[in-house]
Amino acid sequence: MQGVDKTSTIIMGNWRDSMFQDTIAAIATADAMGAISVIRISGSDAIQIVTDLTGKNFSDAKGYTIHYATIKEGNESVDEVLVSLFRAPKSYTGEDVVEISCHGGVYITRKVLSLILGAGARMARRGEFTERAFLSGKMDLSQAEGINDLIWAKDEINAKSAIHSLKGSVAKLMRPLEEDLTQIISNIEVNIDYPEYDDVHQLTEEEILPKAEKWINDIHQIIVTAQQSAVIKEGINTVILGRPNVGKSSLLNALLEEDKAIVTDVAGTTRDLVEGTVRLSGITLNLIDTAGIRKSDDAIEQIGITKSLQALEKAQLVIVVLDGSEELTEEDQELLEKTKNYNRIVVYNKKDKDSVHAGISISAIQKDITELTNAIVEKYQSEYIAANSDTLNNERQIGYALQAEQAMREAVNALHAGMELDLVTIDLEKAWTALRQITGKAGKEDLLDEIFSRFCLGK
Repeated sequence: MQGVDKTSTIIMGNWRDSMFQDTIAAIATADAMGAISVIRISGSDAIQIVTDLTGKNFSDAKGYTIHYATIKEGNESVDEVLVSLFRAPKSYTGEDVVEISCHGGVYITRKVLSLILGAGARMARRGEFTERAFLSGKMDLSQAEGINDLIWAKDEINAKSAIHSLKGSVAKLMRPLEEDLTQIISNIEVNIDYPEYDDVHQLTEEEILPKAEKWINDIHQIIVTAQQSAVIKEGINTVILGRPNVGKSSLLNALLEEDKAIVTDVAGTTRDLVEGTVRLSGITLNLIDTAGIRKSDDAIEQIGITKSLQALEKAQLVIVVLDGSEELTEEDQELLEKTKNYNRIVVYNKKDKDSVHAGISISAIQKDITELTNAIVEKYQSEYIAANSDTLNNERQIGYALQAEQAMREAVNALHAGMELDLVTIDLEKAWTALRQITGKAGKEDLLDEIFSRFCLGK
């Protein structure tokens, strides 16, 4: 992994300094029955603690070595273990790190951990090992987030994206933008600070504007790609709408390949939202089957219809299901009008009864939905490509990129208005700061706490 510049450890404040004066420990594997468990220790006393617990002197042991030892409580043997040593600074955290592989019973794992804590270590906070790695300059903030994303990845796309982040893809993406912006600011500062020197080139609005506008275009493209990517990574909230008995529940079951929704010939069977998740060629749909939308005096059915309309407001994709064996009804026309401004796909169901309409034709009851699934995959092809490229990976990163873009736009507007360069630099520096927040080079205490609190113990 590529490290960050040393300033990233200074900006955290003096309160962080004490963190490296203690030694932390946590169970790094699942707290459950298993063949082995791994307990991780990090800090200046890590090697001394394991020496005290085993009676085996590790003070001269080299890093990246594994040793057989016995954990003892007094004169009593507790467990036979393997001790892996990682010497600072060539470790995950940048500190001395010891990993103890013990037998994987819940009791024995917790017992070994309690002995480690009793020997002088403190229980690690969530994400504290990775936080120390960040503060030691072993990785930037986007790489740290990539580690957590990899742990929680639910599919191949999210896993690949996390691995790219872990390898420093976000930093590489941001580096040219940061360098270009630094150059612009530096040139302006030279002009402001040394106007009396003849050999200093005097910048003009006409020279700065093209560079600034290109910068805006570059970061805007990154943001668009990231937003497209997020749709695929998070799953597309997809609502299935239609009047009663057009085959919405049958379509949900066909997509899920299971009978999750009740299907009957009785209109209004679906009274509540029925949800499920399906993956189509790497594209995840978060499906919601809704109550049939029609005019009804049934109070319970009306509640279901209201929920359907509420789900529509949050939908990223709407699948409007129509009965292809019949002419469109007034309710169908109203539904088409209601969804015309949404991202939607209109499908005609019941092609097994000879559809009378042109368009995407399916038979949900016979699970013949290929035309629909192909249309969905084609619709989100660009987003799928974006998800497989190097891009920003979460809302925090995208948010700071948007701040940087907005600040640069304000700088451009100020230049057009003829403002003095020293005033323009205020907006330029805002853009620079926002950009560096993405990789944590200008981090804040509350930001770091919020990010690392989402990690699991031992990571």
